[in-house]
Amino acid sequence: MRRGDSQGRKRCRLQLSDGSRFDGELIGAPLCTSGQLVFTTGMVGYSEAMTDPSYFGQILVFTYPLIGNYGIPGSPRARDLPTLHGFESDRVHAAAVIFGFDSPEAFHWSSMQTVDAWLTRQGVPGIVGLDTRHLVHLIRQTPGLLARVVPEAPEGVRYPGDKLDDAATRTWFDPGQHEVVAEVSVRERRLIGKGSTRIGLVDCGVKWNIIRRLVERDCEIELLPWDTDLAGIDCDAWVLSNGPGDPTKTGDLVARVARLLEGDRPLLGICLGHQILSLAASARTCRMQYGHRSHNQPVYLVGTRKGFITSQNHGYVVDETSLTEDWEPWFRNVNDQTNEGIRHKSKYFRSVQFHPEAAGGPRDTDWILEEFVAEVTA
Repeated sequence: MRRGDSQGRKRCRLQLSDGSRFDGELIGAPLCTSGQLVFTTGMVGYSEAMTDPSYFGQILVFTYPLIGNYGIPGSPRARDLPTLHGFESDRVHAAAVIFGFDSPEAFHWSSMQTVDAWLTRQGVPGIVGLDTRHLVHLIRQTPGLLARVVPEAPEGVRYPGDKLDDAATRTWFDPGQHEVVAEVSVRERRLIGKGSTRIGLVDCGVKWNIIRRLVERDCEIELLPWDTDLAGIDCDAWVLSNGPGDPTKTGDLVARVARLLEGDRPLLGICLGHQILSLAASARTCRMQYGHRSHNQPVYLVGTRKGFITSQNHGYVVDETSLTEDWEPWFRNVNDQTNEGIRHKSKYFRSVQFHPEAAGGPRDTDWILEEFVAEVTA
């Protein structure tokens, strides 16, 4: 018996932009919302996924049937706590979540609340009782599938990025049509850690585990708002973080990164940061038909037989044929041969489409961060 069967939960409808409709039970906040429908295959790491800023404006379908069985840790109270595990930011960034089932009780020594209670406090709706496998098939068949969550007797509307425009005039929210980086970036510069190497980290929606892994390697992080003038920043190297949305809708960030490429300080781009670096290097990006969504995306190191399993969530890809002669492909996707990383032929500028910091997900490529710090300190 599902939890909702015994507790009189409200009904909740999922409406898709292809005309499909599905009815389930409401968890979390009784609010209407909309976003791009995507999925994740992680068996664990659900609190990390929901707080990952890369999912801003997206409705996240969890394919694993048991979500919530180890609960949620005590929530972070401020964004200046990047070392707190279990979270990748200080709030839920997914517009809504969808589970096949949720756990009526949480069994873990660190659990402080259930997923249902946490989502309610966060003001985020969710649906349980849907066939998530079927939803994944629809996502894989319909490019750019959008969705709406409509609870029975809703108590309000909470569309992603209410500051972007009047929520009352929107019906379907597509994060690819908006400049959403401003919604997830830190507002003020701040220093994190006390290491011997200073990293200028451009925050386009950074996951806390990127910061954790760099601080653990004796780095001091200067976290920079996405629209910072980078010319006057004193640092030993640069990191362009992950984040949501279309890389071409990031203001003049591409032009500012292009000026960094005129120097010699090492630079590493991750996910959205990879796409921004590629644009700064005069390459092109384009929207993928389906995107890469999961914790089990295989990639390989170009020119070798070395393969790695990676965590990914992106709907845009770098057109490898547009790379100039100073650049070369670094990684490719095993399944579709799309580009998964680039590197400069003579300078230490490089980037990856996947998440080397994991959390949650496989840790096969954590060596990329280790190699990056080693290059900076050499």
